[in-house]
Amino acid sequence: MRYFIALSYNGKHYHGWQTQPNAVTVQQTIEEALSTLLRDKISILGAGRTDAGVHARLMYAHFDYTPELDVKVFIHQLNSFLPSAIAIKDIYPVIPDAHARFDAVKRSYTYWVVQQKDPFLQDYAYYLRADLDIATMNKAAAILLETKDFQCFSKSNTDVKTYICDVQEAHWQQDDSLLVFHITADRFLRNMVRAVVGTLIEVGLGRCSISQFKQILKSKDRRQAGVSVPAQGLYLTEVQYPKNIFL
Repeated sequence: MRYFIALSYNGKHYHGWQTQPNAVTVQQTIEEALSTLLRDKISILGAGRTDAGVHARLMYAHFDYTPELDVKVFIHQLNSFLPSAIAIKDIYPVIPDAHARFDAVKRSYTYWVVQQKDPFLQDYAYYLRADLDIATMNKAAAILLETKDFQCFSKSNTDVKTYICDVQEAHWQQDDSLLVFHITADRFLRNMVRAVVGTLIEVGLGRCSISQFKQILKSKDRRQAGVSVPAQGLYLTEVQYPKNIFL
């Protein structure tokens, strides 16, 4: 039987999602809890890979296990085994070939920028005390919806076959001293959102014009784009799947 896990996590103390040597990761922590509870070697595969320090309000992963689980009871048991920084929201039985990564049709992220010192957000937002031209930042963000190739925002030396992404939403929203960037696409490249945000901030600071922003996109050169903003402000907020994969 294949199951999808819906979960959230605080990424502050984790070296990203994916299991790796000599580092504590979210994937590893969940696999160890599952394996202990089910008394079997359980592996999970996530909807994507978040970097060290990145948070997830909603992430999905899948795993296989027989016999059938009492889902409500098992969610409680699994949450009891996991540290407080990881929470299991739900577990769904799915069709046998459902895939948490490849069946995802849409992913959404937010990035938090706080413009006033806030002790409660120091680990969960990027503190940037600067006057930003949000209207121009939103004009630049709208250009992303017309763009297909995002190589200029991709981490170098990745093994992707294409840099094509379908961005369906990209805009900034101001809430007092908190500035939040929303972006939704069918897929994202490694480091893409943090590089996009860093470049849009350059626009907001007046260091990069709209025409220069367009030229950066055309260049396909990561060196032309802005720096990647810190990880702690980034949140995976939603992953969407076709309804027909759920039983």
